[in-house]
Amino acid sequence: MTAIPQERRVVTAIPGPKSLELQNRRTATVAAGVGSVMPVFAARASGGVVEDVDGNSFIDFGSGIAVTSVGSSAEAVVRRATAQLADFTHTCFMVTPYEGYVEVCEQLAELTPGDHAKKSALFNSGAEAVENAVKIARSYTKRQAVVVFDHGYHGRTNLTMALTSKNMPYKNGFGPFAPEIYRVPVAYGYRWPTGPRNAGAEASAQAIDEISKQIGADNVAAIVIEPLLGEGGFIEPAKGFLPAIAKFAKDNGIVFVADEIQSGFCRTGQWFACEDEGVVPDLITTAKGIAGGLPLAAVTGRAEIMDAPHSGGLGGTYGGNPVACAAALGAIETMRELDLVSKARRIEEIMKPRLKEMAEKFDVIGDVRGRGAMLAIELVKDRDTKEPNPEATAALAKACHMEGLLVLTTGTYSNVLRFLPPLVIGEDLLTEGLDILEQALAGV
Repeated sequence: MTAIPQERRVVTAIPGPKSLELQNRRTATVAAGVGSVMPVFAARASGGVVEDVDGNSFIDFGSGIAVTSVGSSAEAVVRRATAQLADFTHTCFMVTPYEGYVEVCEQLAELTPGDHAKKSALFNSGAEAVENAVKIARSYTKRQAVVVFDHGYHGRTNLTMALTSKNMPYKNGFGPFAPEIYRVPVAYGYRWPTGPRNAGAEASAQAIDEISKQIGADNVAAIVIEPLLGEGGFIEPAKGFLPAIAKFAKDNGIVFVADEIQSGFCRTGQWFACEDEGVVPDLITTAKGIAGGLPLAAVTGRAEIMDAPHSGGLGGTYGGNPVACAAALGAIETMRELDLVSKARRIEEIMKPRLKEMAEKFDVIGDVRGRGAMLAIELVKDRDTKEPNPEATAALAKACHMEGLLVLTTGTYSNVLRFLPPLVIGEDLLTEGLDILEQALAGV
């Protein structure tokens, strides 16, 4: 495996001629509904850079949407997955099981919050994990209703589209959706009417009141929330909100599900984001960062809850694929050996002060938020009205792309620029990326 120089390099127009040629082929055969953030085609990626087919090298502030936290070709991931490929690629765990699946479940039991007995089931994607968490909660409680939150995102299957808050592009025209899904307020501090200091207490009280009045706590199987909301705009619920919701769930026999698909595995400067306020979920869903880029997801939780479904009730042909399990063990090995929890905190130490300086300099930035290597700026047209500015956000992202910095947009109002660098990125690349962002802001 040839090492890729850890440097930004723009040698053609963006997109270059080879990417344009591939784009023509793509248009002819790939469904138009599959979008892409950047108009370039990847050839190689490693550490903190992505190299395209034209030889351009981009600083990576996206990690394939928080997936390649250990880098796109981490040595331990490649080594373990390659060895597994040589042994066997598939047997189906439900037909003839294998050790790798069990090992991943052992690691999850050790790493996830809480010292209670835990079990896991493995799947292919985050949406599958969330859907199965709901199945497990319904089986355990013998109830049907599921509570989710404003600005939440949980996937693209029929059930998880119903759980997801944002219509475009995730839900528009794809209904009808699964029933017995109820949405309540979240403590979005920046946009809370009485201000961020009051958001935690007021939003939790309002959410609990709505659940109690409109659904009835005794009818709720699960409360599902991202401890740090991803696609909704990297919203960190105001302090006190998550503990209050978790306590309400516990007091009423409701399964509390932490959706850590984007925020898990060291991303926020802790192994899992819910640890920040000491919240111990009944079930936790993981994917994205778990396996260094290979498709793997998990539901991990209290053994008695996980054991509620009947034998054969959970599974899937590819769930816990042996190569993906090997990759996950390599990713976890890398996270431990390189102390990527500390690396995520160091990324915050470098990035957050710079972003706050930019916010003082550019009025278009209404808010700077996030933790660890899961940071964002929210762009507005006016700081007083906080009117979202999706046009500036799109223009800013494009300007960064043209200069060799890969960034992603997000948010219910499409007005948030999010930063998800690989946790192994060099500090020089981080600083250079921030310089590009600042220059781009000056032109917006």
